Amino acid sequence: MAPGYRMTTHAPSLPPTVLDQPAGGLPMAVWPCAQTSLPRQRAGRYTPASATHPAKMAPELARRIVASYSAPGQLVVDPMCGIGTTLVEACALGRRALGVELEARWAALARANLALALDAEHVRLAEVRRGDARTLAGLLADVTGTVDLVATSPPYACDVGMIDKPAWLAGHPLCRRDTLNYSAEPANLGHARGERYVAELAGVYDGCFAVLRPGGLLVTVTKNLRRKGRVFDLAAITVELATQAGFAYMQHVVALLAAVRDGDLHARPSFWQLTQTREARARGQPAHLVVHEDVLVFTRPAEPAMAEQLRPQGRHRANARLAAAGHTDRAPRPCGGGGG
Repeated sequence: MAPGYRMTTHAPSLPPTVLDQPAGGLPMAVWPCAQTSLPRQRAGRYTPASATHPAKMAPELARRIVASYSAPGQLVVDPMCGIGTTLVEACALGRRALGVELEARWAALARANLALALDAEHVRLAEVRRGDARTLAGLLADVTGTVDLVATSPPYACDVGMIDKPAWLAGHPLCRRDTLNYSAEPANLGHARGERYVAELAGVYDGCFAVLRPGGLLVTVTKNLRRKGRVFDLAAITVELATQAGFAYMQHVVALLAAVRDGDLHARPSFWQLTQTREARARGQPAHLVVHEDVLVFTRPAEPAMAEQLRPQGRHRANARLAAAGHTDRAPRPCGGGGG
């Protein structure tokens, strides 16, 4: 466990709509994960080329997840590992780490980051496999039932890319086309929207359930974003899909991506976030900067019967949430997204 942090135990029998309840009945925590900027967190430990990935997890956040929900020597898996942030931080803390990544360029960067950040002893703890998270059970058949922690940040079901401010000011698209949605291949999960997104993420969480040992943990990092003036409640959708897969919802952590100084939050917004918020306010919408991500913690129940009881109509509810948010087609503008 991280110093000063105690994970509260809770009976794993909460209903899948627990986020609809004001208090939720869940233990909660707040983690400050951006006391230093994200570029500074990566400096000297991640290759400069890592900046080309459009959606990277904060190293401090990955480190807190690994430290809080696993023990040294345990096996940590990231089924959508991107540039390998979860793997780097897990191995640095003495865990074994296995990452799955579909795109060859991100898998190569993940291996390069492991080689840069870790000494010879710790780099041997890591492995990166090329493959699709939607076929996780087959890809990780050799470790099925032995994984202690799955930690990942799925795509956020919206367009994401590297911002090119000079090009945008000159009248060109805001994001570089070669960085949009992680890949030029439409079959990549980063391109999924609406019901396809729900169906394919459901398959990913089914795979996570299959590879985890009984009592193992799934930790996801998501972010609630606006679209057409309405909030897209990705956290609630994630809860629905994970509980449909058989997981029990255990804890909700608010990961602050703003520095805490003298009792105030000091945001570190991107150019896009500032632009989007200003435009919304100009339209009369009460928008504000989003300075946190939702860390959702689930456990695979030790008893198979309990897992079956926790398989309600999660996919139906997730699709209903998407429809209510007007999120049933392709998002027309970039909004940031999940990744490694």
